[in-house]
This record gives sequence, structure tokens and C-alpha cells, in this order.
Amino acid sequence: MREIKLLLVDDEQDFVETLAERLRLRDFGSTVALDGETALSIVQEGVPDVMLLDIMMPGINGLEVLERVKENYPNVQVIIVTGHGGEKEKTRAMQLGAFAYMTKPVDFETLIITIMAAFEQINVEP
Repeated sequence: MREIKLLLVDDEQDFVETLAERLRLRDFGSTVALDGETALSIVQEGVPDVMLLDIMMPGINGLEVLERVKENYPNVQVIIVTGHGGEKEKTRAMQLGAFAYMTKPVDFETLIITIMAAFEQINVEP
């Protein structure tokens, strides 16, 4: 199986860098973006397989990033990982095409399983 291209998007720098390091220890390489604008630029340069995306960020929020990514790159699987979302945000994220919606603090093992499931989904879609 080829390596999963992950993009981690969260404005909480400590959280996202710690997550990237923990993923690296499990042999998951990742790219980090601290805001929506940067995330969209990174996606245009090299489309990730799976994106972990926060909702509440300055500038372009996560739901708008999700909508733009799914419009232009429908095969990118997006996992929402947020500490500030409610039922309304969850419903909207799923309507926009999110693969999963997880709330912080996230159980790391559950996150790994969800990333793997999202990656497998790419390979079964036509």
C-alpha cells in the first residue's frame, strides 16, 4: 500500500505539531497548515489523500475549506477534528461531504482507524 498523503489544518499550532509528530511515529507523513488559506494553497500544489480539518479558524473557516476542497477535489477525504463544533456544524460538515466528524480531545487510536478507513474509501470509489 502506498503512503497516505495527509494534510493537517488547525490554527492551534501546538496541537497540530504534536499530532504531526505522533503520526510520524506511526509512519504517517503529513503536511501542516495553520489556516484555511494556506490549506487551500497546499491542496492546489499537491492534492492530499486525507485532510484533518478544524472548523474554527481565522480567515476562511473549516466548513468553507471543506466546501471548496470537495467542489474541486471530490476524492479528498476530509475528517473534521474540532473542539468548538456543535450538532449544527456536524450536520453541515457531513452535508458538505466530510468523511467523519470528531471532537477534541480525539482518541489517537480512533483517529488512526478513521484515517485508514478514509484512505481505503478513496480506493473503492470509482
